[in-house]
Amino acid sequence: MPGRGLVLDPLPGSGDERPVRRGRIVDPESCGRLLGRIADAALGPDRSDSVIVLSHPVLAGAEHRTAARALLAGLGTSRVLVLSSARAAAAYAGPRETGPLLVVDMGAELTEVTLLVNGLVADARQAESGLDDLDRLDPVKLPAALVRTVLDMITSMWRHDRHGAIRGALRKGPVLAGGGALRADVTDRIARCLGTRVRLADDPSTTVVRGAGQILSSVLGRPAASPETFGPPR
Repeated sequence: MPGRGLVLDPLPGSGDERPVRRGRIVDPESCGRLLGRIADAALGPDRSDSVIVLSHPVLAGAEHRTAARALLAGLGTSRVLVLSSARAAAAYAGPRETGPLLVVDMGAELTEVTLLVNGLVADARQAESGLDDLDRLDPVKLPAALVRTVLDMITSMWRHDRHGAIRGALRKGPVLAGGGALRADVTDRIARCLGTRVRLADDPSTTVVRGAGQILSSVLGRPAASPETFGPPR
């Protein structure tokens, strides 16, 4: 939140609620309770002038985005901004100049690679595996397995790139986000295999949420700035 930083669930460890898995809402009731607790702590009872930013996995389907919007609408806020996690990560850790940018998000349950061109998603790949899955491997094998997943997706995008955007994005240096980007054995190997530098935020595991907060601050200062600003929830 602008001026307050990160606001977490005020009741951590209150049960085994895991309402979001593999980037999808699988338990709407638990998700609603969790969001309600955070809204109570962060916004208080009167939320009529509040704006919430929702970031979602790049390849989240319309069904899951609709479910998330419905839950947020129930919080009584006046506006909801919806954007992909790659755009949020780019806002926080990406370069200021326009052009192609590669965002690699290595999370607990998903690994995503997104090609942004002038801020818009041009191509994306997703693997339904992440650090939680790879942690079952021998620790020595984990970095190689995660890097191979990332490189396979980048290679697939390269094969379908007819305009040289991937090449331009690699020259600029990909943005690495998520918990996987906290591991030097992963980030160093990605940089070495791609033959390029990589871009890391101060705390890669919170790159997406901090980028979403940055976009929120911008929108609050200039209400009409974002094409993804939605009116009152219905």
